[in-house]
Amino acid sequence: MSDVTLCLARAQHGDPKAIEELLRHVYDELRKLAARKMWHEAGQQTLQPTALVHEAWLRLGGDEQASWKNRAHFFGAAATAMRCILVDRARRKLCQRHGGGQERVDVDEVEIAAPTDTPDELLALHEALDRFALEEPAKAEFVKLRYFVGLSLEESASALGVSLATAKRWWQYARAWLKVEMRKS
Repeated sequence: MSDVTLCLARAQHGDPKAIEELLRHVYDELRKLAARKMWHEAGQQTLQPTALVHEAWLRLGGDEQASWKNRAHFFGAAATAMRCILVDRARRKLCQRHGGGQERVDVDEVEIAAPTDTPDELLALHEALDRFALEEPAKAEFVKLRYFVGLSLEESASALGVSLATAKRWWQYARAWLKVEMRKS
């Protein structure tokens, strides 16, 4: 088991130091993933990677962590938290522009492992991903790990406990599905 999984198990058994230790184990990894994600948004995004990680940590419960099952469960929750933060910020930006026009985005032009350039694109992807999660929850979770946490194919496959070949198939399927759905918007 990884250090993260061990810390999560200790936290479930009431060890008060486990959450502090968990943060030490995941902070650098989350910070690097957030930095990788935010690097592409330098002109569009005012949120810094450190702030994104801190806000995600708070949304995850801060020092009062929920009972995470394992590393994949924790990083899945972190991906969801980061997704919500970025979507909320995109909505606020659109609200400030009084709605702005929605743009259609071709999924081939959107780097799913890197952030989109505009709040419109992020919201279009968010809405399509919500619809995708209703039909394909495991594949949607995979997309969240790739897009919102910035994990590689290999890292995402490992986090979800699937083979690299399966991860590649899921990625191709998800991109095609999202492309069709985003064209409908």
